[in-house]
Amino acid sequence: MDVASILRSWSKGQFSPFYWLEGEEDYFIDQLTEAAEKTILKPEEAAFNCTVFYGRETSWADLVNQCRRYPMFAERQVVVLKEAQQLRDIEKLEPYFEQPLSSTILVIAYKEKKLDNRKKVARLIKEKGTYISFKKLNEKEVAAWIEQRLAAKELKISPRALLLMVDHLGSELSKVEQEIEKLQLNSKAGAVIDEDAIERFVGVSKEFNVFELQTALAQKDFLKAFRIIQYFKQNPKAAPLQLILPLLYSFFSKVYMLFGTDTSDDRLLASQLGIPPFSIRNYKEAARLYGYKGIEFNLLLLHQYNLKSVGVGAPATEDASLLKEIIVKMTAS
Repeated sequence: MDVASILRSWSKGQFSPFYWLEGEEDYFIDQLTEAAEKTILKPEEAAFNCTVFYGRETSWADLVNQCRRYPMFAERQVVVLKEAQQLRDIEKLEPYFEQPLSSTILVIAYKEKKLDNRKKVARLIKEKGTYISFKKLNEKEVAAWIEQRLAAKELKISPRALLLMVDHLGSELSKVEQEIEKLQLNSKAGAVIDEDAIERFVGVSKEFNVFELQTALAQKDFLKAFRIIQYFKQNPKAAPLQLILPLLYSFFSKVYMLFGTDTSDDRLLASQLGIPPFSIRNYKEAARLYGYKGIEFNLLLLHQYNLKSVGVGAPATEDASLLKEIIVKMTAS
């Protein structure tokens, strides 16, 4: 079950007695808790029948007492527990999970941690209520999610603009959503978001960004890579080293995976790597130019320079100097 299916069931008046929301992706948890607060009850009902608790500030007994209360002038009440991972003795909710009140809809946001499936409380949650664990989206899933969000706002996006957004913003969906809102405010319905729009409204240079650096290294284009690093040196906020190194490591790790595949079908390869199909060409080009040993060398090199960037085994060095050393060694291999 996902966010969309839960929201559809709520719109039809179909509810579980309680919802346990956990996992690595806070955005979806926040989306559902906000919807529970604002959409399940009518405004005049919510004033008396919507209660929000915070795990650090409440006790399990107060929560249960509220859940056992009958709604006032309404068919049901909504109880939301945020930061549930900070609630002490959460296992003591077991008796309520065994016999929940049908007129109460309890929504529990359990972030940063996961249920211990060995415990009875985990079994009860899955048997009696609705349990969802949200995973972080991979690159391909983030790209698809961005396209869906834009489509809902009657907007489209070009492949290169989409890659710019994914590479620059990563998988932090709340941050991506903010940038999508900016694009919507500055675009007409039916517009196609291109690289110029990303540069203007999201603040990513269409020529000098991590994606273009990755492409330059995939093609062993030293001069282009050098120009991009010079831009980063002059604009340190454009791409800090702590952003660049993980993205390059992720890229070459996926290239490395190509040597273990037994298919040449681009769509299947993209699916296996968790990347959009239109970006597979870069990965295949890097595999061809560097070869197995070269990709292995690049991964070890990035690991070594990641340690250097935090001062391990080397004196403090300017980020741009470290990047220049990396591209010299990579493109010369």
